[in-house]
Amino acid sequence: MSSKILLTGAPGIGKTTAIRKVAEGLGARASGFYTEEMREGGRRVGFEIVTLDGRRAPLSHIGIPGKQRVGRYGVDTESMDSVAVPAIKRAIEEGHIVIIDEIGKMELFSHRFRQVVLKAFGSSSPVVAVIMAKPNPFADSLKERDDADLIELTHSNRDSVPAKIIEDILFFLRKP
Repeated sequence: MSSKILLTGAPGIGKTTAIRKVAEGLGARASGFYTEEMREGGRRVGFEIVTLDGRRAPLSHIGIPGKQRVGRYGVDTESMDSVAVPAIKRAIEEGHIVIIDEIGKMELFSHRFRQVVLKAFGSSSPVVAVIMAKPNPFADSLKERDDADLIELTHSNRDSVPAKIIEDILFFLRKP
C-alpha cells in the first residue's frame, strides 16, 4: 500500500467517520482537519472545519451569500485559507500524517487549498484524504497518481477500512 491513501464513496456512506477513526487511531502523529455537520433545530444548515488540534471555522452555511455555492450552501473560502490550509501546512512541516476531509467541491473553491494539497502529495508525509467520487479535473488527477491508493468505502467494508489504513500507514512509517 502507498503512503498516499484516498477514500471515496457515496454520500452518507461514512467517509468522515472513517477518516476520524483513522485520525484517532494515529493520535499525535496525525494533523489536519475533518468536517462536521452544523445543525440548527434538528436540520443541517452547513458544515464546519475542525482541525485535529481543535480549531473550528465554518466551511459552508445556508446563510453565507455569494457566488461560491454548492447546492443551498454558500462556501467560506476564507475559513479554508485561514484554518484548513495552515493545518495541512503544519502537518507537512512537522512530518505528521496529513489528514484531509475532504477534497470536494466546497474545498476546491480555495486556490490555496488546492496548492497545499499538491504540496502534501508531493511531500514525504503520509496522506489520508477523503476525495469526491464525482468527476473533477483536480480530484481526478490525484486519483490517477501512481503513488496513491484509491479505496472505495462501501457498507460492507466501512467498519474494517479504518483499521487497515492505520495498519498500513504504521507499517509504512516503520520502513527503513
